[in-house]
Amino acid sequence: MTGASDGATSGAASAPPVTFRIASIPGDGVGPEVVAAGRRVLDAAARPWGFALEWQELTVGGAAIDAYGVPIREDDLETCRAADGVYLGAVGGPRWDDPDAAVRPEQALFALRGGLELFANLRPVTVEPALLDASTLRPEVLRGVDVLIVRELTGGIYFGRPSEERRTPEGRVAVDTLWYTEHEIRRVVRLAFELARGRRRRLTSVDKANVLASSRLWRKVVEEVAPEFPDVHVEHRLVDSAAMMLIREPGSFDVLVTENLFGDILSDEAAMLTGSLGMLPSASVGARRTAHGLHGLYEPIHGSAPDIAGQDRANPIAAILSGAMMLRWSLGRADAAGAIEAAVRSALQDGLRTTDLARVGAGDRDVRVLGTRAFTDEVVARLSRSEPTGNATAAGVAAPADDRSTLHAPTATGGDGDDLDADTATMVATNTLLGLP
Repeated sequence: MTGASDGATSGAASAPPVTFRIASIPGDGVGPEVVAAGRRVLDAAARPWGFALEWQELTVGGAAIDAYGVPIREDDLETCRAADGVYLGAVGGPRWDDPDAAVRPEQALFALRGGLELFANLRPVTVEPALLDASTLRPEVLRGVDVLIVRELTGGIYFGRPSEERRTPEGRVAVDTLWYTEHEIRRVVRLAFELARGRRRRLTSVDKANVLASSRLWRKVVEEVAPEFPDVHVEHRLVDSAAMMLIREPGSFDVLVTENLFGDILSDEAAMLTGSLGMLPSASVGARRTAHGLHGLYEPIHGSAPDIAGQDRANPIAAILSGAMMLRWSLGRADAAGAIEAAVRSALQDGLRTTDLARVGAGDRDVRVLGTRAFTDEVVARLSRSEPTGNATAAGVAAPADDRSTLHAPTATGGDGDDLDADTATMVATNTLLGLP
């Protein structure tokens, strides 16, 4: 299914708006609900900020298994390759959880990561001041938390072979293979160093070098790359220690880089610093660029949550912010991204909450608990009040007054003394890796 949002540009009538092609994957569970919310917000931003969105909706995950017998078709993967960005809800659910099944929804994620050559998942974790009480941790532990978790995506135990169950004379056994190449480690570690250089210049590498050979190689490669970044302080931390410190002293982390399995677990743990898995966006990126920016896949981290699917209870914030990340990194529209992020923050500051955040106060203001659609309505309303005014820029729009007022990317100081938000630092880091200006 294909749809387009109209993007007329005031003050730039002589130039038609650029049209971005987006592959939309609603997926399973609450995925269709949060993707619909995110698309509404993105479409609301398109016209006033002078661009158009052409959506191509794909059936992927459990829904694809039901429809086609496979979690993702090659044609759909090719559509994602050709798109300017990929926007994903969630895949999976108990309906497809048969451990003996030959095909599983999660295989679609592995196919997307491998087929699109996305080697790094970036999960920024910050705590919105209005939601300090949402976490089970004390507010004083959470103030100032700004962690960027960089997770390697294409290697490790999720991709190693053999991975199978076997029958032996002694009974059943299962084997999984944790495999990493030097190249896989080096490229994600170098990206993490670049990101740390653009932030607070602290990098924590997480491994299990006291037990695993793959972790010992990981640590060696980190030490080999470190001399290229003498201005970045690097520390090694075992994964169990890192898990403890994320709860005890989360503000001690700046950029954290780790392998696939550890990153999967630690990033979900870190999400609870915000009080809900429904708060955090993510981006999966590689080295490929399109005409507008990095090619990437953007998704909320919360999963399919089948227990609340179809009940208008899903928190759409992570999906909305994932769309804003796509605007900034893949489509080159930091202006519209900043406006969306500011609209979400305004809604939270005004005491609006989704069900998962219902117990969180709003100071002297009353809290209103809204469903998925109503909360999205409020974000769209605030976005419409922040439409650009004045003369158009070279891109056909006027940027918001404060593009860096984001939920997930507070400002940090770069190496040249300029303020860089985490998203800008990511773009700079990737450009450096690719040798681009």
